[in-house]
Parts: sequence; structure tokens; C-alpha cells
Amino acid sequence: MPDRDAEFGEFLDSRAGVMRRTAFLLSGGDWHRAEDLVQTTLAKIYVAWPRLNREGGVDAYSRKVMVRTAIDESRRAFRRRENVVDELPEVGVDPAGVDDAVDVRRALAQLPAGQRAVVVLRYWEDLSVSETAQVLGKSEGTIKSQAAKGLATLRRLLAGGRVLVEGQL
Repeated sequence: MPDRDAEFGEFLDSRAGVMRRTAFLLSGGDWHRAEDLVQTTLAKIYVAWPRLNREGGVDAYSRKVMVRTAIDESRRAFRRRENVVDELPEVGVDPAGVDDAVDVRRALAQLPAGQRAVVVLRYWEDLSVSETAQVLGKSEGTIKSQAAKGLATLRRLLAGGRVLVEGQL
């Protein structure tokens, strides 16, 4: 058991930052949901830790668990109701020079969960079409289609300048 905990701790230390950033994008730019997503993913990985192949299988498994959990969470009715807010939360980074990143995140948050997962895995995680298909359990054709639709929607949302969220910049 101590070896298991030590190995898991090393994995957590090396991948926690990447997992948080990916979860942030998968959760539509909500840091609170991203933290919940990472915690759920880590709990599932810890349970499966003895069975995981340490030769590269852990990263693929963690991505797969995270994406599936994000999609499952987006389907829950209480998540859809909680998306509407009157005020944007305070941002922990200096807003100067990040307007484009904010616009991309807002546009990404407007994609359906499946398209968002494909776009994040393909273009943020830099996975190939076949790797993305394997993580999501979909065909390569579906991945290509979802990526094309997601990118077309992002282009449309970003073409007009600032991306609006609930009528505000």
C-alpha cells in the first residue's frame, strides 16, 4: 500500500497542473467545476491504480476518465440550471492582454460537451484523431465531424469580435 500511495503521489505531482488546465477547458471555463472534475478523475484513477499499465497507460486513462466524467456532468439537469449567473466571478490573473484568451474560452464554453471534448483533446492536448477516438470511444469519422463542427462554431463566434456571454462582454 505505501508503494501504491507513493507512486500515485508522484503521478499527481507530475500531472496535476496539466489535468487542471484540461479540466478548465472541458468545464467551459469554470474553475470550480474544473476542480471538481479533477478530484473525481483522481478518485477514479486511485481506485484503478493497481490495474493501470504504468508504461504510458495512466495518461491516456486519466484523459479518458476526465472527458467521460465531464460529459456525464454536463448532462445532469442541475448543471444546466447553475450555468446562469448575474455576475462574472473575479479572475485571478491580470486581465491586460488576455482578451483573446477570454474570448476563446467563452466561445469554447458555448460548444456542446462532446464537441468541446473533441476540440480540447485534439487542439489543447494535441492528440491525433485516432487517439482522440480511442479516448472518447468514438469512431474516427465522428471525431473528425465533431472537430469540424466545433471549429466552425468557434470561428463563427469569434469572427464578430468580442464573444458575448449572457448579453455582456
